[in-house]
Amino acid sequence: MADPKERATMIVFDGDLDKAMASFIIATGAAAMGKQVTMFFTFWGLNVLRKDNVISGSKKNFMEKMFEKMMPRGPEKLGLSKMNYAGMGPKMMKKMMKNHNVSSLKEMIEMAQELDVKMVACTMSMDVMGLKEEELIDGLEYAGVASYLAEAEDSNINLFI
Repeated sequence: MADPKERATMIVFDGDLDKAMASFIIATGAAAMGKQVTMFFTFWGLNVLRKDNVISGSKKNFMEKMFEKMMPRGPEKLGLSKMNYAGMGPKMMKKMMKNHNVSSLKEMIEMAQELDVKMVACTMSMDVMGLKEEELIDGLEYAGVASYLAEAEDSNINLFI
């Protein structure tokens, strides 16, 4: 097990574009510094990990289907926490990021995977929100809160975003 000073964990609870960006900037920065990083995605944070396309064939009840239709599908569809302006805010933010050579959220997710950031999807939240493993991006781990708490206990940086 790595020295706690070399480990960082974070809960990604929010599915807003700006908060997801902050999460991945911190995670990839810590990983680039040699820290072992775990990101635990729960509730609305799971929307960051959704695939863009609709996955057919999943058996869902009425409520699960409603959640599926109402939640944003992946990093390209996330809104902003402030100044969303019916979807114009994220477009403006993405344009500014591109103009300043800032990686997109999708690119940051890929970078995190390349840096071996452990991304864990909360199974209880997935059940509550009607999400299935096949609806989320590849390369994730699936676990409950006890797994996150065990990782957090052995880390010296613990964030909730």
